[in-house]
Amino acid sequence: MFHLLRRQMLRPIRKPLIVFTPKSLLRSKDAASPIAELTQGRFQPVIAEVETLKANKVRRIIACSGKVYYELLAARRARGISDMAIIRIEQLYPFPHDDFTAQIAAYPSAGELVWCQEEPGNQGAWHRIQHYLLRHLRKGMRLDYALRPSSAAPAAGYLAVHQEQQKAVIEAAFRDDLDIKPNPGAIHHEHP
Repeated sequence: MFHLLRRQMLRPIRKPLIVFTPKSLLRSKDAASPIAELTQGRFQPVIAEVETLKANKVRRIIACSGKVYYELLAARRARGISDMAIIRIEQLYPFPHDDFTAQIAAYPSAGELVWCQEEPGNQGAWHRIQHYLLRHLRKGMRLDYALRPSSAAPAAGYLAVHQEQQKAVIEAAFRDDLDIKPNPGAIHHEHP
């Protein structure tokens, strides 16, 4: 966040900047940055996998944006999964094509890319960036998603329903068989 705001102020031509950030991450140890990152770092439109994984063993890349990353990271750690990388797309517009392509190339054995978002299917970033994601897949790679069912409302309305849906989103991102969908009508997209 620091580098994003700093970059915004240092640019000679300023464009409008819209930042969505939840309060829930303010005290999260996983969301904290070392001091050296503030002085020597820069804003990263795409943040690479933070844990050491064997790149040639990664079979799925999970891409996301925002706080759902921390839930995905916790779920992967709890399950002991080491063949799925999680990358964060921190800048949705303009889309960081080169940075994203570099992350896909870092995992030559990955045959699947799953976009994960907390928002319902008709909201959030999925419809905006799915075309960009498809454009950067290697031949034979498959694009899929893990998200809430489409809805007119941004939230479920009941905490228990919200938590159940959130759990289902995280489960879907790690599901072995991507063709099994919890909601009727869900489809997958394959790169030709």
